[in-house]
Amino acid sequence: MKPIKFYPLLKSKLWGGDKIIAFKQIPSKEDNVGESWEISGVPGDETIAKEGECKGMSLNAMVKKYRGQLVGERNYQRFGDKFPLLIKFIDARQDLSIQVHPSDETAQKHGLEHGKTEMWYIMESSQDAKLFSGLKKHFSPEEYKEMVENNTICDALSQYEVKEGDVFFLPGGRIHSIGKGCFLVEIQQTSDVTYRIYDFKRKDKNGNYRELHIEEAAQSIDYHVEESYRTDYIAQTNRKVSLVNCPYFLTSVYDLNKPMTIDYGQLDSFVILIGMRGNGLITDNEGNTTTLKAGETILIPATTKSIKVEGTIKFLETYI
Repeated sequence: MKPIKFYPLLKSKLWGGDKIIAFKQIPSKEDNVGESWEISGVPGDETIAKEGECKGMSLNAMVKKYRGQLVGERNYQRFGDKFPLLIKFIDARQDLSIQVHPSDETAQKHGLEHGKTEMWYIMESSQDAKLFSGLKKHFSPEEYKEMVENNTICDALSQYEVKEGDVFFLPGGRIHSIGKGCFLVEIQQTSDVTYRIYDFKRKDKNGNYRELHIEEAAQSIDYHVEESYRTDYIAQTNRKVSLVNCPYFLTSVYDLNKPMTIDYGQLDSFVILIGMRGNGLITDNEGNTTTLKAGETILIPATTKSIKVEGTIKFLETYI
């Protein structure tokens, strides 16, 4: 199987900005594009292959047809016909709501199949961009409800000024919010379950407050306090740099200015490459070639044994 590119799903949001279309260099007249779903198997929001033998097929239809050849034998046994990761670019012109996603354990108690663990890689954002991630002080479920009611919940959260290259890992249960001016890559479990905690008392265009999920969130929050919620790593050139290693995905960053061959012979998993800067040429072990540039995302099938990357390019690599 050859590397696969997909048509992105552009999502207009009240809080969306103007960075995504320019970054991806695609023709679109949509306004306030807050998200580009790059690779998605979410029912009703599946991405469609744009080229090759899979052209016109939805991602989950491809998984159903090719099974372990596409996603890896162990992944197919674990997830069946559902593709397990959702990849997005997110551009926030305004603050997003304070929210939390359930862990697998909590989600299953609520009758859901699984929860949502995710990570953020910050790209070139506004100079004053900030976000919330995790708790900076302990509080009880009862105190949490009081803080939501009296508009002081943000005082209990850890806030970070961010810059390009910052990484945040967000396991299910960690309160978070993407702030105004942030532009980032989000890698997550395939799930669209979000419990909105606080929305700054904002009203939508019809004058209504958006729905909150106070009780569901109270049962989902991880109330432990950690010293820091930002992922520390040392950036390097022409080397693989590991960022996140969790049961749901492993993610690394590459910043290359000379050719590199990456071995996937023992992996038994699909690989996703997410272009963030520059341009590259990808050649797999069967001689298939494709380009990778900033704003593009490629799915490498599990049958691929290795790829050679040439060019000056910075990209994320993620797999299970």
